[in-house]
Amino acid sequence: MDEHLVADYILTSFAGVETAASAPYAFFFYGAERMLPFATLATADSEYDRLSDLGRSGVYRVNIGVSPETYRSLFGPEKPRLGPEGRLEGHDFTRLDQLMPHPFYAPQSWVCVLNPSAGTFAAAVKPLLREAYERAVARAKRRAG
Repeated sequence: MDEHLVADYILTSFAGVETAASAPYAFFFYGAERMLPFATLATADSEYDRLSDLGRSGVYRVNIGVSPETYRSLFGPEKPRLGPEGRLEGHDFTRLDQLMPHPFYAPQSWVCVLNPSAGTFAAAVKPLLREAYERAVARAKRRAG
């Protein structure tokens, strides 16, 4: 799968999704408020994030904001802590097709995967995207009163 298929899936599967781009990221929001994305795509390294080596040809990272409960069910009960360099330690963030904690936003229950295969996308990424989207919808409804 390439990043265009992932983006198309998000935009066509969930109602009310809006996107914004700020190279090298695409942000996916529910609604026009655009306060907090529920998912992002990173297609290149930035000055702040080179851990996934996204300069490799065709490599991209899907980032998804899940609930703390889902995060714990995937990676264990211990709250992730960033190391002295401001990133999560103990993971190979260059590894393709493996669901991992996000290197910087794991404490906020974000997960990521580089270049998910069709199987990983169907079994892991799609359900996590659905959860993240539903959480974004619920947040928007709470804000609207």
